[in-house]
Amino acid sequence: MDKKGGKGKGKGGGDKGGKGGKGNKEDSSTELKTCNFVKARHILCSKLSVIEDIQKKLTEENGKSVKSSDFAKFAEEFSECSSKNKGGNLGTFDRQSMVGPFAEVAFSLPPGQLSDIVKTVHGYHLILVEERKMSK
Repeated sequence: MDKKGGKGKGKGGGDKGGKGGKGNKEDSSTELKTCNFVKARHILCSKLSVIEDIQKKLTEENGKSVKSSDFAKFAEEFSECSSKNKGGNLGTFDRQSMVGPFAEVAFSLPPGQLSDIVKTVHGYHLILVEERKMSK
């Protein structure tokens, strides 16, 4: 399995300050804390040119910080995934629930930041993480 980051020892051991991270306010603003689950939305397209157009429209209107409601409108209109009926909402999932490249990007994003285009066996995705959680 591909382990991202490589800082920690075992599951959830990536924080330098140990459990809780008390006294490390500086780190929390610049580094993402380790998480076991993310809640995310996505837009899936089979054609790169289509997802590039969607990305351009989304970033022109919002930059890299996108509101879930804005992302959901684009997902409902353009996504080729059945999740489009829920605004691209995939719910909360762990790393093993998604294909490698998708999981890698989803778990590296801070909430509210639009991903770059992600290619998987299913097609091309844009991902928006809404929450990062240690437990479900």
